[in-house]
Amino acid sequence: MPKYAAFLRAINIGGRRITNDDLRTSFEAIGFNEVSVWRASGNVIFAAGGRSSPAALTKRIDEGLSRELGYEVVTFLRTADEVRGIAEHEPFDPAHVRGSHGRLQLALLLDRPTTAARSEVLAFATDDDRLAFGDRELYWLPSGGFAESELDRNRLAKVLGPMTFRTKNVLEEIARKHFAE
Repeated sequence: MPKYAAFLRAINIGGRRITNDDLRTSFEAIGFNEVSVWRASGNVIFAAGGRSSPAALTKRIDEGLSRELGYEVVTFLRTADEVRGIAEHEPFDPAHVRGSHGRLQLALLLDRPTTAARSEVLAFATDDDRLAFGDRELYWLPSGGFAESELDRNRLAKVLGPMTFRTKNVLEEIARKHFAE
């Protein structure tokens, strides 16, 4: 049975709270198996039987969570291979990563950005905010803390559409624990 990771945007902010147990129960109610929740920030690993496409699974999750929770949730779905690929990808010179006081961030995107969108976003990069693309991911190495950065994340969203941020370390941990080959 194929395994997936669902990264949910804004699941536990703005007065909306769901426990890991309730989130796991919601995914089980939607019909998924082997559900595991990683930390309390909307990272759900699950198995799905049948031959549903990732797009169909995403729609099923979005609709199911909306029904279960009573509010809209945006899902960024990745296959096991995609999670491993993200975890293994090193978009920046290791010396820059080691020398940064910030943590390597990752914006998960719904779709692969166009060439024009990629060029526009890469123009936002500075020595203090390095940017690089994966397939449906934007890697961001801030020189300091997330909140201290001058990178305009609202402007990024206008170009790239909805996104959700995680540290790359979170994806590496999920890959090791849930998707090791």
